[in-house]
Amino acid sequence: MIERSLTKHGQAVVPIEIVQASAEELPFATDSFDTVVATLVFCTIPNPEKAIIEMKRVCKPGGKILLFEHVKMQNRFLSSLQNWLTPAWKEICDGCHLNRNTLELLRNKEIPIILVHQYYRDLFVFAEAENRK
Repeated sequence: MIERSLTKHGQAVVPIEIVQASAEELPFATDSFDTVVATLVFCTIPNPEKAIIEMKRVCKPGGKILLFEHVKMQNRFLSSLQNWLTPAWKEICDGCHLNRNTLELLRNKEIPIILVHQYYRDLFVFAEAENRK
């Protein structure tokens, strides 16, 4: 994705810094950002719990954490299908887990979720959380 973004990088009106880093070890100081955004990444992060801790660390107290992710569905049949497909899906799609419960990961790290919008029978979610340290 970085290579694809470089064509637009030079056209940006505001300065943009591109940083390639692991989500589990972000190269930013604690309390650096007012808002932290993750879009369709938590399915493939090897250690999502550590990545959430890092998001919490770099986000200022009272800051927002915004996620748009595909997640394990609530429908029992569909979530069972996700569980069944995930092993093969991970091999085909660069480690993507169809059955990650990212919202539960946020709750487990004591990050209160303020707002959730569900899309496509809750396969995709947008979540807004507040970083209360």
